[in-house]
Amino acid sequence: MHIWPVQDAKARFSELLDTCLEDGPQVVSRRGVEAAVLVPIGQWRKLQAASQPTLKDLLLSDTARADLDIPVRGHRRRRVPEAFS
Repeated sequence: MHIWPVQDAKARFSELLDTCLEDGPQVVSRRGVEAAVLVPIGQWRKLQAASQPTLKDLLLSDTARADLDIPVRGHRRRRVPEAFS
């Protein structure tokens, strides 16, 4: 994996993209610190799919994945006709 300084990445973006498609992920650094990675779209989609839990995983999980906001039910009551009271 090659590390591209941001100045080179900007100036030679087509080359960066071609290298990414041919050789795989490429790192972009800013001031000597790794800042981002350019990856081929196929690899990105695989990473995204792998990070999403399946419905089976969610149902078998011990922990809740999200809190559900359940609306408060109204306090209206049905009127009962006087004949039945």
